Amino acid sequence: MEKLFKDIYKEHAEMPYIAPQYEEELYKKPIAKRQMERTVEGFLPGHIILLWRISFGTFLTTSFRHKYFYTTYGIDADKELDMLTEAGYVRIETAFESLGHLPAGDLKEFLKAKGVAGLSKFKRSDLDEKMAEQYTEDELSSLFEVRGYALTEKGKALLEAHPEIVDKHPRKNSKL
Repeated sequence: MEKLFKDIYKEHAEMPYIAPQYEEELYKKPIAKRQMERTVEGFLPGHIILLWRISFGTFLTTSFRHKYFYTTYGIDADKELDMLTEAGYVRIETAFESLGHLPAGDLKEFLKAKGVAGLSKFKRSDLDEKMAEQYTEDELSSLFEVRGYALTEKGKALLEAHPEIVDKHPRKNSKL
């Protein structure tokens, strides 16, 4: 099938990543040529869409890597996320920054372990404040693994430089 894909994508600027689980789908509906054309900075549209997705503030180390990275943009999302992180466009949030991704019940359990009483009266902001009083970053980082991803200034600038790529990304129809 590799030779077949080389024939299908011979007119593309570069060969897309072919995820094994989507081979059949990519054979029937190939990735568009424009998705394999790099920006002046050297990034593929899939990289820009990955930055856009991270910019929502909900992309986590545990987040599902959407199928469109593989079938529409021709990138290996995990590998490219590592590259964007290493290149300084994306960073992994600290444990304290990632607290917002946890349910309040988890924070109450962490605080209960430190002997904090009266937790039933605490609002979310109170829990966050008390966590900062009771835990160091090192202590907190050992309690849970989930972390959020965030754009750096460099990542924000790259995303802002390419609104045309984001504008072409399909959106779900929302009812007004």
